[in-house]
Amino acid sequence: MNVLFLCTGNSARSIFAEAILNAKGGGRFAAYSAGSNPKGSVHPLTIAVLETCGITTAGLTSKGWECYTADGSPHMDMVITVCDQAAGEACPLWPGAPVRVHWSLPDPAAAEGTEAEQLAAFAATFTRLEQRIDLMLSLPLVFLSPDELEQQLNALA
Repeated sequence: MNVLFLCTGNSARSIFAEAILNAKGGGRFAAYSAGSNPKGSVHPLTIAVLETCGITTAGLTSKGWECYTADGSPHMDMVITVCDQAAGEACPLWPGAPVRVHWSLPDPAAAEGTEAEQLAAFAATFTRLEQRIDLMLSLPLVFLSPDELEQQLNALA
């Protein structure tokens, strides 16, 4: 299954989700991420948390969602927004009518305070996404209709 995680900046939340699902999906999933207004680079604390957790950061980039609407782009089975702003935006029409889900999470890149406090915000976001993805991976996905899948995945938020 191809899963696209969307947020606005594509520098933290959606990058975390892409990396976690690719690491834990056991080859059953191909995860991607994009933003409606990408920052152009992955936040350094995103990279630091992923590396601390032993998850590869190779190939992670901040990019716009238009790269997944072009001809030859992977067909998405699921599109999961991870921020309220991206969920409220007029998203492109994804070919094949993928299941659409919203997992609201605060943006750790907006965290203020000391470097340790900012790092704690990134670690908390990583943990929430990892928990949701672990639960998603435990679902009997092949036995769920698209409506049931959407309901189950939204319930994880």
